[in-house]
Amino acid sequence: TYPCPWVYKVIGRDMERLRTAAAEILSGRAYSATPSRSSPGGAYHCLNVEMTVGNEPDRLGCYEKLRSHPDVIMVL
Repeated sequence: TYPCPWVYKVIGRDMERLRTAAAEILSGRAYSATPSRSSPGGAYHCLNVEMTVGNEPDRLGCYEKLRSHPDVIMVL
């Protein structure tokens, strides 16, 4: 049921670039970005991005924007 809270796990090689990507993409929206796990060698980092999504197109749109950012490897 929408609106509802949603968490995206955003994975990339540089934590600060992930934070910057989230800020660029979600400008004007309320969200929180919390560091999650990193790979043992530090090559990959995960950022949990939590926000309220209004409907399915909104949820999917945010996913696509995050996924297509050049500093993002994967979004779960």
